[in-house]
Amino acid sequence: MFVVVSYDIEDDKKRFKVAQILENFGTRVQYSVFECIINEQQLKEIKEKTKNIIDKEKDSIRFYIICESCLKKIEIIGIGEVTKDLDFYII
Repeated sequence: MFVVVSYDIEDDKKRFKVAQILENFGTRVQYSVFECIINEQQLKEIKEKTKNIIDKEKDSIRFYIICESCLKKIEIIGIGEVTKDLDFYII
């Protein structure tokens, strides 16, 4: 599934920790926005790892699950491209 994750985190250390977690699952497309091609278990893992880092009174993390037909409607003005699933992986 294609998931856009955005966050607004006040504390620098917490923001860095969340970004490190997201870098393991997706591609940073803007400073606080990641595009992730992940499965349900990976989404659950991201949520579990990040929810205890943030201050729920001040910070937020948003998960936007984009369906296949909506994915085709994403438009970008300026540089960049939508993250694509690789046909092969190098391990």
